[in-house]
Amino acid sequence: MNDYRRIAEVIRYLDQHHTEQPELAALADHVGLSPFHFHRLFANWAAITPKDFLQCLTVSHAKQLLRDGHSALEVALHAGLSGAGRLHDLCVTLEAASPGELKSGGAGLIIIYGFADSPFGRCLIGETGRGVCHLSFVDSSSEHDELAALEKCWPQARFQRDDAAAGRLADRVFTRSNDAIEQRPLRAFVGGTAFQVQVWRALLHVPQGSLVSYGHLAAAVGKSGASRAVGTAVGRNSIAYLIPCHRVIRETGVIGDYRWGRDRKRAMLAWESEAATAAIQAKNRGRRPLPQQRGS
Repeated sequence: MNDYRRIAEVIRYLDQHHTEQPELAALADHVGLSPFHFHRLFANWAAITPKDFLQCLTVSHAKQLLRDGHSALEVALHAGLSGAGRLHDLCVTLEAASPGELKSGGAGLIIIYGFADSPFGRCLIGETGRGVCHLSFVDSSSEHDELAALEKCWPQARFQRDDAAAGRLADRVFTRSNDAIEQRPLRAFVGGTAFQVQVWRALLHVPQGSLVSYGHLAAAVGKSGASRAVGTAVGRNSIAYLIPCHRVIRETGVIGDYRWGRDRKRAMLAWESEAATAAIQAKNRGRRPLPQQRGS
């Protein structure tokens, strides 16, 4: 079991047993580690103790995030920036491929791709000169399938593998340091229909630590009542995490499915919720939050 799988398993366990307030020893035993090693692993991933992290996983907390997400999305769409201390929320720009570029299948494009580690397991990242064009999460058995999906999206492009470059890009995508906003903005280059791109642009305005329902996302893009179409557009997003489709949940507050696994979606939401809470607390104390490194 690798580190991400241990973290995902603990989050699943905490979600099921949070009312029991399990002790550190029980959590460590659940994933086959000593309390010392488990505490160090978890703190490296979440930057807080498992006990504090437990507060982010209650049903009432998720429902509150959904309520906050509605108003936060509306404010963000009208006023500009969303949230606190995330490069992704402040500095991601999205450029859509033209109809001609889509028709040509990416002819003339050079896509640098590679596999890298992230806080949520191994990922495949592809980048063109115009921005990140692909980010997906992979298991050892799915690397070939994910690469095939990338090649299918841009069948006429030239592909060059560079795992070192992918690792550097992953560091930028998943950083949790406020200093990240001083770097040059990340760009995303996507291929999709006009409606899909509209939905993906709206997703960029959902703040870290907040959630939005399919219905409210549909309303935000002027398509009230088109929740199913919005859901389809969300599911077609090929740039995981950077375009945060993981922040969309059902009207009832249920987390719902995710293209790259429901457990991974829960891990992302919990990780972001903790980071947003820490940023707010630091702001209230009158100082910036300490830099936090991505896990492995």
